[in-house]
Amino acid sequence: MNKKKLISLLVRYLVYALVIIFMVWAVKNQYFSYIFSETNTFLLLLKQHFQLVLVSSLLAIAVAVPAGILITRKSSRRAEWAVSNTVNFGQTIPSLAVLALMISILGIGFKTAVFALFIYSLLPIYRNTVAGIDSLDENLKDAARGMGMTPSQILFKIELPNAAYSILAGIRTAVVLNIGTAALAYVVGGGGLGVWIFTGIQLFDNGYLISGAIPVTLLAISVDFLLRLLERAVVSEGIKRTGGM
Repeated sequence: MNKKKLISLLVRYLVYALVIIFMVWAVKNQYFSYIFSETNTFLLLLKQHFQLVLVSSLLAIAVAVPAGILITRKSSRRAEWAVSNTVNFGQTIPSLAVLALMISILGIGFKTAVFALFIYSLLPIYRNTVAGIDSLDENLKDAARGMGMTPSQILFKIELPNAAYSILAGIRTAVVLNIGTAALAYVVGGGGLGVWIFTGIQLFDNGYLISGAIPVTLLAISVDFLLRLLERAVVSEGIKRTGGM
């Protein structure tokens, strides 16, 4: 075993040990008690959190993937600079500033939180879609044209299957980030597990704080794992190796 693998292994087990120690400490101090004593409230907040992430992520996928495909067409290349910088600009705006801005337009509640999460989900999906399609060897597309394939056939049978690894990686990144950022929905009355997190902060109550924060972390890890399984099922081994997996 070389030094890099040994260090990586040691760091991994150190992280596992710290997580176990933290969980034992939290259980010992009954910091998860609210999950069991207020189960209905917890399930409601979890449902709201999941809905925030699901709706905003689906909207981002529906916008960012087609936009990435469109911008890689020769007829739209001139607009790439403007579109890419617009998406990048949306990512640079602080999340609280986006929420504050949208309150004046949409008011407080679910819609405002979803819109803010939607804005923050666009960049990784759009960027990975463009990068995945642009990374395709031109010779492969030339060969497809030589076989008489139409542009739409090339897109759906050649470009998108080969870009699937990159696109799914962008979606996975966006969704996992969304799960954590969705805690800020509490600020605009959007619900979610952020209600308990901010309640814990305001009341200096570690029980509420941990009962809200740990489920968010576990949800992010679980969703990331499921999306990795989807990635393995959808993307062929050859494309994975080309994508650097």
